[in-house]
Amino acid sequence: MCGIVGYIGKREIKSRLIEGLRELEYRGYDSAGIAVMQNGRIDSFKAVGKLSNLEEKTKSFSTDGLGAGIGHTRWATHGKPTELNAHPHMGEYSYVVHNGIIENYREIKQMLQEEGVAFLSQTDTEVIVHLFELEAQRRSDLFDAFKATIEQLDGAYAVLLVTQKAPDTIFFARKGSPMIIGRNDEGELFFASSDAPLIGEAKEVAYMEDGTIGYVTPDTIHAEPENLVFVPLSGDKATAQKGGYRFFMEKEIYEQYDVMSDTMMGRVLDSDIFFEEIGDSFLDGITRIKLCACGTSYHAALASGYLFERLSKIPVNVEIASEFRYKEPLLGSDTLFIVISQSGETADTLEALRMAKEAGLKTLAICNVDNSSIVRLADTTILTRAGIEKGVASTKAFATQVMVLWMLSLYFAKRRGSMDTEAIKEELRFMHYVPKVLQKSLEVHEKCKRLSKRYLHGHGFFFIGRDIFFPLALEGALKLKEISYLHAEGYPAGEMKHGPIALADAELFTIALMPKTLLYDKTKSNVEELSARDSTILSISPEMFDLADDFILTHPHNHPMLEFFEMMVVEQLLAMEIAIRLGNDVDMPRNLAKSVTVE
Repeated sequence: MCGIVGYIGKREIKSRLIEGLRELEYRGYDSAGIAVMQNGRIDSFKAVGKLSNLEEKTKSFSTDGLGAGIGHTRWATHGKPTELNAHPHMGEYSYVVHNGIIENYREIKQMLQEEGVAFLSQTDTEVIVHLFELEAQRRSDLFDAFKATIEQLDGAYAVLLVTQKAPDTIFFARKGSPMIIGRNDEGELFFASSDAPLIGEAKEVAYMEDGTIGYVTPDTIHAEPENLVFVPLSGDKATAQKGGYRFFMEKEIYEQYDVMSDTMMGRVLDSDIFFEEIGDSFLDGITRIKLCACGTSYHAALASGYLFERLSKIPVNVEIASEFRYKEPLLGSDTLFIVISQSGETADTLEALRMAKEAGLKTLAICNVDNSSIVRLADTTILTRAGIEKGVASTKAFATQVMVLWMLSLYFAKRRGSMDTEAIKEELRFMHYVPKVLQKSLEVHEKCKRLSKRYLHGHGFFFIGRDIFFPLALEGALKLKEISYLHAEGYPAGEMKHGPIALADAELFTIALMPKTLLYDKTKSNVEELSARDSTILSISPEMFDLADDFILTHPHNHPMLEFFEMMVVEQLLAMEIAIRLGNDVDMPRNLAKSVTVE
């Protein structure tokens, strides 16, 4: 949630900051702002809405020579999206940007007000800059003042602060919210919330651990309690661009063929599943699995629950992370705790992981971002290798999560002896075919585009499916909700008659997932019940269905997971085309942010 950047160097500072924010705009776009310090003077600019508004506001401003700057793109947590609430927040002579939440800001604000401090915003962030200036009055050393400020903050934060009393210096602190520092051979220094703004700028980067605090100048990098460890930064700037597609979401749907191959590389062998990340003794004593995630990752977890129990013959419990945190769960040492997160910074999932660690459980993370908080905290991690995903509505991250979980279920099956060698080989044969399925599934794109004009109105959508196709129905409904703002719900097909069918009429659209390899006749009966109540039916299936008003024909397959991945792409394309036809920005849906790093 939110994105921050920082820069020290001799190039034009405003441009460096805005280009960095452009790479992070997917993390929040309620407002944006920068503060630029040169020769002891700080100029600050803010704008509500997208980054283009800030660019327009700063078009006549530029710098020349050495200086420092900080910037922020915001997703509101405290206070409405207004210019006053936008970052950077200012004191009398200092400016601050912040990601996260200061949980005790009310107490700090009250104390500061009693000291005579006047606040301009409704945000929790503003207390940081005023507290710093109060501490600076009490101490001769500004870094001591900054440390005293940070020590008083409860919550999650990544903080950058500049002050006129320390020219060409940026103070930084990190706890529970990601922050990276980069440098290059020209002596330039960069800060960012993720790798993306640093690609093509920094030669090497350091991923800050929780509790890191320090400052940088053109000649110094000081960090406590331990020195920062810099590693080479890999990546290509082009990977973060649209590559000719209309939206990042569209590009990422089309990338699924390649990233799935990357996910499987070195892991899916001809007759075995291999994870170098998992040691020989890691699964010793494990008799059950608990999966914990949010949103799209939760749907991937639900789908894998069927696979683990069916293939691995191991009991599975799937938890929504935001609920798990408060239910006083019973956690046994025989449970493997698996967390799933695209960003590795999802606050609820991260806290659930901490609870599992404190309870002594073995923990495994499935994540897309190396060096993220969840990756560093878990006992071991399997990276999904999906690459940068900038569309807020997850596509390729979901696909790779499901694949990793399917692979894990086979890995468990082999370790537990629940499948013989020939059965595992047969499963692997189908698994090898998934990238081709993803590629062939794109053939229906034009059909989805044409059909989209028929599904712009009405009073809602039912996405229905059975078995693993029920979580896929949930995911299809979520995709449509996120980017079209139309009401949609996912249901097990057999549950229609237990209440929801009361909504059925011609203005209710039913998206029916009807795989031939799994419970086709049962699902068909459920769809017939909806059709009899005049619901408009869109069938996604390899077989024509007489009562369907519309249909999208998928390819015939001999394995449910092949049908799963093909129907997944159809759902993604259909949701995207409906949203585009409605005139929405599918990459930046309203009220959402890519990385949910607050509770």
